[in-house]
Amino acid sequence: MTKTTLKIDGMMCGMCESHMNDLVRKLFKVKSVSSSAKKGETIIVTDGDIDLSTMEKEIEGIGYKLLSVNQEPYKKKGFLSGLFGK
Repeated sequence: MTKTTLKIDGMMCGMCESHMNDLVRKLFKVKSVSSSAKKGETIIVTDGDIDLSTMEKEIEGIGYKLLSVNQEPYKKKGFLSGLFGK
C-alpha cells in the first residue's frame, strides 16, 4: 500500500475538507482519505498508484492548488504493533 500526502492551498473549512475527500474517492479507489484545512493537506492510502497529473487538474478544477506531493510505503499502525515490533 502507498500513503500519498498532498499539500493543498485554498482549503479553509470542514466543507473544503469534505469536497477534497469526495473528489479523491470519485477519482480513485482508495483505502482511506482524510483532509485537514488547518494543515493544508490530504492524506490518501491506496493499493495502487495515483495519476498525479489527473489529481492536480481535478484539484484546480474545484478551486484549490496542489503545492506538493509526497509518496511513501504505508505501514499499518495497530494497537499491538508497538508491542511486537511489527
